Amino acid sequence: MAACAGLLVPLTCMAEELVIATVNNGHMITLQKLSGEFERQHPDIELKWITLEEGKLRQQVSRDVATKAGQFDVMTIGAYEAPIWGKLGWLRPITPGPSYEVADLLPSIRQSLSVNRQLYALPFYGESSMTMVRTDLLKAAGIRLGPTPSWEQIRNAAERLHAPEKDVYGICLRGKPGWGENMALISTMVNTFGGQWFNMDWKPQLTTPAWHRAVSLYADLLKYAGPPGAVANGYNENLALFMAGRCAIWVDATVAGSFVNQADQSKVAGKVGFLQAPTGSTPKGAHWLWTWALAIPVSSQKAAAAQVFIEWATSKAYIQLVAKREGWAAVPSGTRESTYAEPAFKQANAHASVERMAIATANPHDATLPKSPYTGIQWASIPEFQAIGTAVGQQISRLLQEPVSVSEVLDKSQQISERKMREAGYLR
Repeated sequence: MAACAGLLVPLTCMAEELVIATVNNGHMITLQKLSGEFERQHPDIELKWITLEEGKLRQQVSRDVATKAGQFDVMTIGAYEAPIWGKLGWLRPITPGPSYEVADLLPSIRQSLSVNRQLYALPFYGESSMTMVRTDLLKAAGIRLGPTPSWEQIRNAAERLHAPEKDVYGICLRGKPGWGENMALISTMVNTFGGQWFNMDWKPQLTTPAWHRAVSLYADLLKYAGPPGAVANGYNENLALFMAGRCAIWVDATVAGSFVNQADQSKVAGKVGFLQAPTGSTPKGAHWLWTWALAIPVSSQKAAAAQVFIEWATSKAYIQLVAKREGWAAVPSGTRESTYAEPAFKQANAHASVERMAIATANPHDATLPKSPYTGIQWASIPEFQAIGTAVGQQISRLLQEPVSVSEVLDKSQQISERKMREAGYLR
């Protein structure tokens, strides 16, 4: 609580408590660790953290913001939710002061959190997707992969490097079902094989050849060159596997580059190469665009204090604090031009140039070969997509657990998607 004179503490001296809902990713854990510095600078504000696994976080904040329950003062949300919830009036608009340097934010990241140029969240870290490879294993097998490999090249390399008898699996991919879990990757695979979620009439396209090819490849990779129990693996689980030396190849978020080459955490530090995300028949939509950002629900009664915290946590000063306390390899990247201009950051992060290019070239407004009515790369920017994407993700996860065909899974996914789109009024 705030420092007050006297033995009795008046109510006006009680510190304002902010309840913060966040995801259990590495950068967010560091933020919690360093948040005592914010409380020292702002003795009138106390922070209460609720840290959740990604899927549970999305469920809880979605329910809270939609019902205006007021459980949270600060929410960790992403580029999918921010513009949709901003348009619905569920989030407070955020206009940082001049010292925040909004112009320093990467354009694509800033735009992903805005509606009509008004920010509704501030980015804590940003990412695209990339390919991480064990360079020592590739060299030993005589395999060469270029800076932008094809999915066919990745498949061939994974099959050759798969050595379960040595506890090394050819490839690790997200198997955990969810619109932001397995479907984040699968959607980019569909894009790059020439597919889309919906055509211009909003009819789902899940039984097209592009979907069949992408999902077949995904399932084959995990069944024949992936780790056992892949259906339970999301980002955090695959990160642990890769850092333990159990994966030869991993396609996932660029933010992982901040961890896999840290010698104090990773057994494969110094043996990791970073490539762009694989492509299929077109480069469009081959890699995603995401940011974990901090937002204020309209139900919060502590909006002023919440914005003070959000500006601090996403500021240039916070990045410098992390660099000083934890090292440049630990700073949250993907948000500011000034971070990538820092020589110490580039030296400590071998993936920096790959990440910067991937973020810069990810285009949510032109992510599919056929024309689409929606924006978004690994999602379709409509409120109904959370339910559709998660339902389809659950269907596709069956391929990793049951003797079921790709055609059967996609037929069922098409039926589910058509029903939900019809209920929402997109189809007649």
